[in-house]
Amino acid sequence: MKVLDVFSYSFSAIRLRKLRAGLTTLGVVIGIAAIVALLSLSQGFQNSITAQFEKGFATNTLSVSPRSFGMGESSFQLFINDSNTIEGIENVSMAVPIIQKTCYVNASGRTFLVNVVGVDFAKYGNIYNSTFEAANGMISSTPYDQSIVIGARVRDPWQNTTILANVGDTVEISWTNASSRPLRNETYSGNVSAVLNDVGGFSLGGPSDFGVYIPISQAQKFFGTDKCDTIVVLLKSSDDVTIKDVSAAIKDAFSSQVSVTSATAVLTVISSIFSVITIFLGGIAGISLLVAGIGIMNIMIVSLMERTREIGILKALGMRGQTVLLIFLGEAVIIGLLGGVIGIILGMGLAEIFARFGFAAMGGGQQVNQAANTVAMRISPVLTPTVFFGALAFGLVVSVVFAIYPAWRASRLKPVEALRYE
Repeated sequence: MKVLDVFSYSFSAIRLRKLRAGLTTLGVVIGIAAIVALLSLSQGFQNSITAQFEKGFATNTLSVSPRSFGMGESSFQLFINDSNTIEGIENVSMAVPIIQKTCYVNASGRTFLVNVVGVDFAKYGNIYNSTFEAANGMISSTPYDQSIVIGARVRDPWQNTTILANVGDTVEISWTNASSRPLRNETYSGNVSAVLNDVGGFSLGGPSDFGVYIPISQAQKFFGTDKCDTIVVLLKSSDDVTIKDVSAAIKDAFSSQVSVTSATAVLTVISSIFSVITIFLGGIAGISLLVAGIGIMNIMIVSLMERTREIGILKALGMRGQTVLLIFLGEAVIIGLLGGVIGIILGMGLAEIFARFGFAAMGGGQQVNQAANTVAMRISPVLTPTVFFGALAFGLVVSVVFAIYPAWRASRLKPVEALRYE
């Protein structure tokens, strides 16, 4: 019997039992849809997170900060002049110290918390030339004393044209000096000289949509310190060897009292985490498909019992056991393929619906900020070829594997016993 004839007979058998075949296929559809929906959402989320991080990163940079030991804070402190030591290391182009503190900002009669960053505008702009860039106004390389640069979301926190501060406006920054007795509120007033372009990414020392930037000389006076929180290091190359060598040299220069983090290492860790999550989600979804496989076996066994006399007649007419085996397996292949295709379509539909409505309703993809509470991150589900063909193959394999035993039993039936079966 030809392969085409086998599948034709198998398809006819399925058509004769539409309801049962439909319910069997439904189990495969649910399993495949779960796999596709979860994995495509996971891939889309990973792509969105990675893109957000890459916007705030420069791959040829390192971030140097005091090392923390255990649960306590490190007694070691970095100072602004320590950037000169780092700039003397081979393969280092530039080192930019950063002073930052969470402060209250008063603008347009509203007061809110933001991260105030003291930095050398010229050097910072050289490192992050694609993100520390003015959308409005101008960032001067030699800023005047009261010059302030604000992030896009400080200007319009809720992205609904509610402008809190714009170029030329006066902004007041204040923080509570807890080291003085009695406690004293320190205040800094300045004029907004520029509003940054929308960065939209997470930051590792880089510009942020929620940052307020002042000249580092003013930050030293305002915060009353020469200590810096981070020193961003620009390397001459972004290759792994350079990153490794410079990181080791910086640690040696400060007797291993500092932590050195590279942007590429952070991205690698993020990718590794998402790979584990993807495997975990795929495993969970695969369980539902295995349950569907058990249902397929059950339906096939019931079908075998109902068609025992039919099989006996076919064998009496000369059909070989191998052909009977192929007919039953053919039914499983058709169910697996049909369930796989429908499941992939349904899975992508569910992923799109969840990405557009469910994720937003849950407040997913939110980045905490003091000015506007949240900012939504758009997620587009991604159906990779690996997921597409993997889901289709998995559904097909599960259907066939769980149909092997019933098919084998059918092929082993003796014609005389099958004809006598009631």
